[in-house]
Amino acid sequence: MKITVTDKHLLDSDANILIVRFFKNQDLSNCRLNDLLGGQLSNYIFPKEEFTGEYGQTYLLTTNGKLNADKVLLIGLGEKSEFTFDKLRQAVAKAVQKCDTMKNNKKVAIRIFEDFDLLKEAQIIAEDAIIGTYDFDKYKSKKNESPTEELIISTPARIDEVEKAVRKGEIIANSTSFTRDLINEPSAVITPETLAEKAKAIEGIDVTVYDENQIKEMGLNAYYAVGKGSINPPRLIYMKYLGQNPKKKIALIGKGLTFDSGGMDLKPPSSMLNMKDDMSGAACVMSVMKALAQLKPEIEVHAVVAACENMISGKAYKPGDVLIAKNGKTIEVDNTDAEGRLTLADALCFAEELEPDAIIDIATLTGACMVALGSVASGIMGTNPEMTKEIIKSGEENGEKFWELPLFEEYMDNLKSDIADMKNTGSRYGGASAAGVFLKNFVKNKNWAHLDIAGTAHIDKPQYDTLKKGATGVGVRTILGWLLK
Repeated sequence: MKITVTDKHLLDSDANILIVRFFKNQDLSNCRLNDLLGGQLSNYIFPKEEFTGEYGQTYLLTTNGKLNADKVLLIGLGEKSEFTFDKLRQAVAKAVQKCDTMKNNKKVAIRIFEDFDLLKEAQIIAEDAIIGTYDFDKYKSKKNESPTEELIISTPARIDEVEKAVRKGEIIANSTSFTRDLINEPSAVITPETLAEKAKAIEGIDVTVYDENQIKEMGLNAYYAVGKGSINPPRLIYMKYLGQNPKKKIALIGKGLTFDSGGMDLKPPSSMLNMKDDMSGAACVMSVMKALAQLKPEIEVHAVVAACENMISGKAYKPGDVLIAKNGKTIEVDNTDAEGRLTLADALCFAEELEPDAIIDIATLTGACMVALGSVASGIMGTNPEMTKEIIKSGEENGEKFWELPLFEEYMDNLKSDIADMKNTGSRYGGASAAGVFLKNFVKNKNWAHLDIAGTAHIDKPQYDTLKKGATGVGVRTILGWLLK
């Protein structure tokens, strides 16, 4: 879908469909659309409560030649005093989705409100029009063709700045779509090796890929153990974005299990079905790097993905094994299905040696986080309260919810081992925080945040009007929002 910006008024547009947003009980006395339609809104539609502007309402009407456009789609935003940009995101997505179900709608137009943040609104409209109409139909013989070829955004002022905001929204949305594509692909397609190839294909990013022998030589033994049971060998993917005059140096780590069978502690079939999504953290950080190369902020970002498969074979690691992580700490394997934290432990050690100002890791890490927060919010915990708050705030500003969980040292009691420094798992209670405390053993940096997206990376039904079933791309917008500030 092509997105263009114009200072031409929406009602003068030659688009096939106009999207017009109304607040509840909006005054129609100075409504040009109502006048052009001969009072249709004030005399019929609003009085008869066909449409009142309630949040989420839609109403499609024909113009009967009174406008250049054939149809007008009314979208309700609810009470003006309760307006939020989250509501705008959902309204835009819903409107464009509805337009996609109609014929003869090659051009759709929408106007930016004059009394809100013009540039933020422009970015959101572009962003959520793309995110809301995302569809992964690669393996369908009949494709879901979208009739909408162009979205026209009408702005009352500052057209050059609005144009830049729209392009920013497009970059972020397309990067989110890249994440979703990677996650939605079958694990037979996205292996550690092909994931590394995808990373190397990203323009403007320096990428180094280490093979299984190099991984072992580097002392990444916990990570190596997880990947050694698969016929598809592990690949450590190291990506660098070096902006001009960088003010900060940040490290990002994404969990990269391209498939997780559970290993010797095999998952039941129903729990294994969506385990192609266990590389959602990796897909997220790769997409963030892709966006950074286009947005070009003054920052230095290093991304690390310890990509591998957790499989069963005669070479697979086993319960009771003791692994020595890169920093020398020893781990007794209590459960081979708690493999993600083993790969992240070594990835964190790798990132520590880069001496960044801050570290963020993102992972589909624990079922416990999913039990606690469901698919509505992702978990977050960290060593710097202010940084944690900043990331949560970035999520709020970018349509993603995060909820802070504690990192109390007492959770480490569950991970005590008789023969090693720690076990990789323990009691079923407080599992998300216990995993976070486990990871903390491999982080010296005082500015570290751990994002657990186990419940939000892949959803089994549509959510918020913006997200369809499947991969969500969660984390891309939040981390980018934080980095760009």
